[in-house]
Amino acid sequence: MTFFITGATGFLGGAIVRQLRQRGHEVVALVRVPEKASNLSALGVTIVKGDVTDKESMRHPMTGCDGVFHVAGWYKVGARDKRPGREININGTRNVLELMKELGIPKGVYTSTLAVNSNTHGELRDEKFRFAGKHLSAYDKTKAEAHDIALQFISEGLPLVILMPGMIYGPDGTALSDHSWRLYLRKKLPMIVSRTAYCYGHVDDMAQAHVSAMELAKPGSSYIIAGPARRLTEAFDIAKRITGIRKPMTVPPWVIRLSSILIRPIEKIIPLPELYTSEAMRVLAGVTYLGDSSKARRELGFNPRPLEVGLRETLEYEMEKMGIKGGSSASR
Repeated sequence: MTFFITGATGFLGGAIVRQLRQRGHEVVALVRVPEKASNLSALGVTIVKGDVTDKESMRHPMTGCDGVFHVAGWYKVGARDKRPGREININGTRNVLELMKELGIPKGVYTSTLAVNSNTHGELRDEKFRFAGKHLSAYDKTKAEAHDIALQFISEGLPLVILMPGMIYGPDGTALSDHSWRLYLRKKLPMIVSRTAYCYGHVDDMAQAHVSAMELAKPGSSYIIAGPARRLTEAFDIAKRITGIRKPMTVPPWVIRLSSILIRPIEKIIPLPELYTSEAMRVLAGVTYLGDSSKARRELGFNPRPLEVGLRETLEYEMEKMGIKGGSSASR
């Protein structure tokens, strides 16, 4: 079969492409800069220059495909320029789904996120939950709007499946959370926040869920694909056992919430690293992004690996890449 995919040069998209090619499928990848997709070309992927914000750039390569994976997204937290969030997450999603409808594509899989549910306050939410409050970041807000667009297309008959991943991690991860792990390994992460919690899913398990959704899911269905739920402090306890590097100081959420307020006037004048912006602090201040993957386990065979297993692979890979030695000597 032949599948069209957006976001193929990204962390998750690349993993999906690899699994599709391992199964013998043909893949057509939409990329903005073909010169940066040499790794995809080496896999036998057809590379097409285009952008989700340019609907017509996708028309020819999508025509005749058996399915579409819409993975591309803007996932910056703490970025000063938030305009790409609307252009890519909202308008780009509308473009892809409109074109799917116009071309009569048999099936599509759209990558949403658990963040559309915002802070779950320690609760494991399932697919029936709908958040109606104010979102904590531009990423959460724009992905929530895109999610609603996808639901609207489904209501109009588009054969689409929606997937909602939790926190995605793995070797060479590209999100702000992955940067935090690298700071930790360099002993430059100053603190972590108590009560903050995520569902940690290894990138290969998330990719497997996408392929399974294309193969098994009923069009019109939605699935949470979230790994095991762990508090941030627990994740760093695991990291310490793996690396021997002491975990950063733990602070209560109110410290970060207050810092978020105090830093707002400063960041309007001085550009700050994304991790230290008011927006990034808001999504760290005791917030939980948690979801129940029971439906995906039952219907898609979703079976995410334990955090202890995936984090060991990830941190040992990053340490080797950085030239950092593990074990007890790393804590000194």
